[in-house]
Amino acid sequence: MAIILGIESSCDETSAAICIDGQIHSNIIANQTIHEKFGGVVPELASRAHQQHIIPTVNEAIREAKIHKNAIDAIAFTRGPGLLGSLLVGTSFAKAFAMARKIPLIEVNHMQAHILAHFIEDPKPAFPFICLTVSGGHTQLVLVNDYFDMELIGQTIDDAAGEAFDKTAKILNLPYPGGPLIDKLAKEGVPRFQFPEPQIKGLDFSFSGLKTAILYFVQQQIAQNPNFLQDNIHDICASVQERIISILLKKLRRAAEHYHINQVAIAGGVSANSGLREGLDKLAKEEHWDAFIPRFEYCTDNAAMIAIAGYYKYLYNDFATQDIAPLARWAINHQK
Repeated sequence: MAIILGIESSCDETSAAICIDGQIHSNIIANQTIHEKFGGVVPELASRAHQQHIIPTVNEAIREAKIHKNAIDAIAFTRGPGLLGSLLVGTSFAKAFAMARKIPLIEVNHMQAHILAHFIEDPKPAFPFICLTVSGGHTQLVLVNDYFDMELIGQTIDDAAGEAFDKTAKILNLPYPGGPLIDKLAKEGVPRFQFPEPQIKGLDFSFSGLKTAILYFVQQQIAQNPNFLQDNIHDICASVQERIISILLKKLRRAAEHYHINQVAIAGGVSANSGLREGLDKLAKEEHWDAFIPRFEYCTDNAAMIAIAGYYKYLYNDFATQDIAPLARWAINHQK
């Protein structure tokens, strides 16, 4: 039996989870509402909140899993990428816990963990598969050959998809975090406004031009009708969401065709978007793909994905040393 404690602290969620022989028995997430009034994550406030939350969160994860802390065989933690101050809190806790209990320490790449969230529950994708990983900070197409053999085949050259959602929400005077609110409002709207599609070669993405086009469109319409946003907010959200999703899925289809793969997946915080999930389901039927989407709680930042990644690394005896330090930037490619 292998019992893994997972720790996630890359941004503004403090999370702890217990994985027992590849099964998640608890996944506790402490959110930080303090950032809402600032319209985005404030790194210094995030790291302070992690310090407050981490011990209670770990205690709750252990309690819910009905185990004793002495039964834990290894501790896995997010080494990066992410906010350095936030990562430092999780890394320091993990190192101290591992040293005190004399158990192995396991470093986990946050973006790899999002992909490995597909192995928490059945059905699981078969190797190789292509994963579209979309979040507030990343938009990537990854060819997944094995648990820790991943090749980055496409990525955004500027803004991430989640960032495009949040910045659009700000343009529309919607509160932070704006992505989920755009998704909610879009369900009651019709995508009748046309926004440009970036013409980026290959499998890379771009969202900065789309964001600028939305800004100019809103400014022009408000100049003609000061009540334009209030009168059309649902249709605007539906139009923005449709364009972002079409950009993402067109590249996913191109990647699947290029690599002759019919196993596709999406991961990351934006994979919780209902429009993207529905769009992938529809496209999968058209292309005869096997498509995989994690449960909502495993899409956003969470420790269950860190624990499951740590479990597979534990099986490989892939352990870190006590001199390890967090990394704000950490490439996903070919890490074993």
